[in-house]
Amino acid sequence: MAIHENLLGGPPPTHLPDDPEPRELLAAGTAPSDVAAKYPASSLAWAQLADDAFEGGRVVESYAYARTGYHRGLDALRRAGWKGHGPVPFEHEPNRGFLRALHALARAAGSIGEQEEYARCSTFLRESSPTAADTLT
Repeated sequence: MAIHENLLGGPPPTHLPDDPEPRELLAAGTAPSDVAAKYPASSLAWAQLADDAFEGGRVVESYAYARTGYHRGLDALRRAGWKGHGPVPFEHEPNRGFLRALHALARAAGSIGEQEEYARCSTFLRESSPTAADTLT
């Protein structure tokens, strides 16, 4: 039996391919808007834009950025073999952009009174990665 075998019979964890350039640019201090313009498929860049807007009190803007990052992440997950459910481990760094965007979408939705979307996104985050749900709150 393999060490990482799923004994519950659920889908295996999805690990997005590494895309280090956006992460490295953000870490070097490049403006998130410049990173998103150069790498529009990067959930990480959109998540950072969402976080910055939220911290600046621009909640609707944060919601829009988070929604973009969330949808870009769903596209990437599907390309990686994800079938709409199953673990998306926070421990795998390339997954963090999607998980951060999902968290940012839940946060912004809750802030503008979209309680159904807040609940849906919060549940999705916890089911995808309990570590992300605990870490990003």
